[in-house]
Amino acid sequence: MLKHVPNTLTIIRFLLIPFIIFYIFTGNYILAFIFFTLSGITDIADGFIARKFNVISNFGKLMDPLADKLTQISTLTCLVITSIIPIWILIIVLLKEFIMICGASFLYGKDVVVYSRWYGKLATVLFYIAIVVSLLLKQFEIVGIWSNLDFGLYCLALIATIFALIMYVKDLYKKGFIDKQDLKKEVTIDKK
Repeated sequence: MLKHVPNTLTIIRFLLIPFIIFYIFTGNYILAFIFFTLSGITDIADGFIARKFNVISNFGKLMDPLADKLTQISTLTCLVITSIIPIWILIIVLLKEFIMICGASFLYGKDVVVYSRWYGKLATVLFYIAIVVSLLLKQFEIVGIWSNLDFGLYCLALIATIFALIMYVKDLYKKGFIDKQDLKKEVTIDKK
């Protein structure tokens, strides 16, 4: 029974996306905040349960990051459309995701598994925090020095995103572009 809990939580995250979108577009930012926060909690819970009880599945490996990215990108898109954040934030995120998908697709054919690293998780957490702050600032119409708090958080999240992209590319280059058979041949040749 427990083995299905992480995947169920991942599916719930997909189901929460339309509610987040609806409440952002209708201007009910507090409900958008609640559903977005609930999505974040289910993300933390499914990862914790999967690792703690060793119930990691192929479905979870594929769908968990997809749920994260779809939630993040759809929410950022809504925030751009409603003029809460500038479009260039979304463009940078989309470019990073496009590069990551291309790299992962290429390496999939080489049987190289791409795992989430701390720097990728940091970028995701910073985006979650920035989005939450945007929703709260908009809901309570906060002005003054605090009104740009979300912008500062988005800048930090983008720095973390670019850093994560660089680190993933570096990691993928080490793991994916060097064939282990070629390395064995080189070692054999050196021994002769």
